[in-house]
Amino acid sequence: MGTNFIAAGQDEKKDFHNGEIAAVILGAGKGTRMKSDLPKVMMPVCGKPMIRHIIDTLKAMGVAKIVTVVSPDGDVVRQETAPYPTAVQEKQLGTGDAVRCTKEILSGFQGVVLVVFGDTPLITAKTFELAAAKIREGFAVAVMGFRPDDAARYGRLVMDGNELLKIVEYKDATEEERKIDFCNSGCMGFDGRYLFDILDRIGNENASGEYYLTDAVQIARAMGLACTAIECHPKEVASANTREELAQLEEFYKDRENW
Repeated sequence: MGTNFIAAGQDEKKDFHNGEIAAVILGAGKGTRMKSDLPKVMMPVCGKPMIRHIIDTLKAMGVAKIVTVVSPDGDVVRQETAPYPTAVQEKQLGTGDAVRCTKEILSGFQGVVLVVFGDTPLITAKTFELAAAKIREGFAVAVMGFRPDDAARYGRLVMDGNELLKIVEYKDATEEERKIDFCNSGCMGFDGRYLFDILDRIGNENASGEYYLTDAVQIARAMGLACTAIECHPKEVASANTREELAQLEEFYKDRENW
């Protein structure tokens, strides 16, 4: 793996790490399954677009940069997120490709980069800060995990103590791995110094021909970098792909003080 060389590189970079936080919101999805012409992230939860809930949380935290990834016809999302910048994902080639579209905007950023889906409006500042704290401790990747009542077909987070070894999709998991109840939400924190090095190594040799952000853990570890996961409330990382799930998010939002 060339570990000695990479470890030396890590030592060199430590001096340049800063405490700032940037955030990438993945907002290029369409509202097809919502039976709406609106982009999915613009669907309202308690009278406010899902993506606005996220931006308001990040803004209250004092996040230095907020970048939203939009589709080429994402003018509505672009208007909602202004004056924050947007990056266009020309083709939907996966989550890894989506984050990579922000490379020009985040070029040279040395702090923590949070990656969040635009249809997960209930993630709290506390959870974002917890992920950021793990990056500042020295982890290159910090995945936001949760323990649902029914792990079902979620991807599993395989841990060894405080270290995340891999994310394994349910269909690829062994019987032993399927017994794990710690699941992947898809939202992550990254050390900005390594983010695009990691993304550039993600391949698309899979059935969908897409670049999956979940591959970042395996790649980071192969680079000699440490990964971890934090645990958040299952309702906090709930997302919405259908009208029914959107209604459920509203209920979760109204009840969030009782979680």
